Amino acid sequence: MENILENAKQLYRLKLNQPLPKYQRFLLPKIKSSKSKIVGLYGSRGVGKTTLLLQLLKSLDFDESEKLYINCDHPIFYEISLFDFVETFSKYGGEVIVIDEIHKIKDFQIQIKLIYDFLNIKVYFSGSSAVELTNADFTRRYAMFHLPILSLREFIELKEDTKLPSFELKEIFSDHENIANTIIDTLPNKKILKYFKEFLDVGTYPYYFEDEQSYIDKINENINTILYTDLTSVANIDSAKIISLKKLLLSICVSNPIEISLEKLAKNVGITKPTLYKYLRYLSKAELIHYITHEAKRFKNLKKTDKLYLNNTNLFNALCFNKNIGNIRETFFVSMLYSHNKIEYVNKGDFLVNETYTVEIGGKNKGFEQVKDLSNSFVVSDDIEIGFKAKIPLWVFGFLY
Repeated sequence: MENILENAKQLYRLKLNQPLPKYQRFLLPKIKSSKSKIVGLYGSRGVGKTTLLLQLLKSLDFDESEKLYINCDHPIFYEISLFDFVETFSKYGGEVIVIDEIHKIKDFQIQIKLIYDFLNIKVYFSGSSAVELTNADFTRRYAMFHLPILSLREFIELKEDTKLPSFELKEIFSDHENIANTIIDTLPNKKILKYFKEFLDVGTYPYYFEDEQSYIDKINENINTILYTDLTSVANIDSAKIISLKKLLLSICVSNPIEISLEKLAKNVGITKPTLYKYLRYLSKAELIHYITHEAKRFKNLKKTDKLYLNNTNLFNALCFNKNIGNIRETFFVSMLYSHNKIEYVNKGDFLVNETYTVEIGGKNKGFEQVKDLSNSFVVSDDIEIGFKAKIPLWVFGFLY
């Protein structure tokens, strides 16, 4: 095990020689301040988990000999006991370790529990959302953080090397006019809709800024890796069935933003309804789709169908050519809120947020007919810079984090 530790230290030294981005995502301070002995970070491929953890490790006040980064996707970790490795590192003075791609380790849940129970060392780990990192037995023992896609705010900060404020959801609903004016006045060119349009096309993954020309190709690579590697290995899906998952994603991509008949969808994809439910669960865990239920299901009215959305608007460019603008708008809204809010769809309006706010989404001329009789109801409009009273610009919801 000492030889493997020495090899791991050499790999870590090579990693230290690679430059890290200056920009730090919003979650880094929260993770750094966690007092938990073991801290987990999960999220979709490409959202920047590795970069965040390396930035965190670099910022910690330990000698380099007391810190270590390992990537479990490396062959030297395929057949070893993670517990034995971390114990050896701890025995030789290790104080903190970052374990990247932990889902590549066999029985990683058991290994982490053993580390928690028997070793005195700080552990940060990351894993794909395609695996069971969030089941109750696993999460109640550790501090778990979810890293979502870039927000519109973060995208503009990265693009313009500037600093912009974020706002609570209740602030946006109550004070969106002042918030919109504040944000626009802070922008270098005051053209928020230009940034918003660009974000919808290419703004959700940080690697866009590494190579803009191959961005859509990289999204397709990530989708294929999730389907053919993560899901086939972790969820035990036969690789021959992956074509059904791709058909399912395409069906969601080209659909209007209406309730999707699961029976019809299963038929279109060529699978049974129980298999469809299973695949939808996998795609949701992999953060390729969002699965929005009707509010009536809170009251056990299980006959209501569900709404399915792609995880974010950039996936449309990778999966289909014929994009529906209504679908794009609703997908953006869901993608910005889902991490920290409860979203359900309703008969009047489009969404009920946190069981409080009813939202109808549309273009700049969208009226209040569908929600005029409802309290706490709002029209969220695309193609406007500033709202008025209960009419809110869609782009403002990109400043929640």
